[in-house]
Amino acid sequence: MSEDPGTIYFTGTAGAGKTTLVYAFQKWLKTAGHDAIVVNMDPGAEQLPADPDVDIREWVRLADVMDEYDLGPNGAQVAAADLAALKIFEVKQAIEEMRTDYVLIDTPGQIELFAFRESSRAIVDAIGGDRSLITFLFDPALARKPAGFVTLLMLGATVEFRFRLPTINVLSKADVMSPEEQARIVAWSDQPDALEAAVSEGPATPDWQLSAEVFRALEALAPLTALHPISAADGSGMESLYRGAQRVFGGDDDLEVSQAPPEEE
Repeated sequence: MSEDPGTIYFTGTAGAGKTTLVYAFQKWLKTAGHDAIVVNMDPGAEQLPADPDVDIREWVRLADVMDEYDLGPNGAQVAAADLAALKIFEVKQAIEEMRTDYVLIDTPGQIELFAFRESSRAIVDAIGGDRSLITFLFDPALARKPAGFVTLLMLGATVEFRFRLPTINVLSKADVMSPEEQARIVAWSDQPDALEAAVSEGPATPDWQLSAEVFRALEALAPLTALHPISAADGSGMESLYRGAQRVFGGDDDLEVSQAPPEEE
């Protein structure tokens, strides 16, 4: 076990499958012989697949914030996110006591609560560690269309810029897509010409024109990065995520293919 565990933050738009993927990846890592813990950083989480190993709701709960400060759900979510930052050193101590190989952090369901609050930057800075990265989920519901794909590219780039952490982009819920659809979306991530052509084929509406301009700006700032299809339902793509994390962390790619749990058909 490393003295400095690998810390992976999972984020993406609401409904992208963050929580389900976090628990599925924890199970996969354990099957592959690695210890991993799940940290829930969503004070408003209601139903989780299993009990997290460290849970921000032990210190801050959305329902309690609503009652104490007489706030509606939206205002309470913002306040709870800021209050969570005030408890981050207790959370960090709980994480350190686990002495694990990997720390998988499930961020709030609403991406803006993680990506655009200064409290989230304080949380990431406090947890620290040289071996940290972000996994950004591309929801097929948005990624299927070129304009939606460009929107996700912009959000992912914004998250990476805000936190200055290496980012791995994954296409979540890969099991709900056909192989052809997967291949088309993945091609947009590593073939800029294919994405530009797909965007240009759209009708000449303001939305499509804006998507084209945003894509060109993103392409000028940084090259597109690979998009890894992954499924929490059937386990496909887990090894790809693991190997990507290992490359980011600078460790040995120590998982032999024969050691990895088989991916279900």
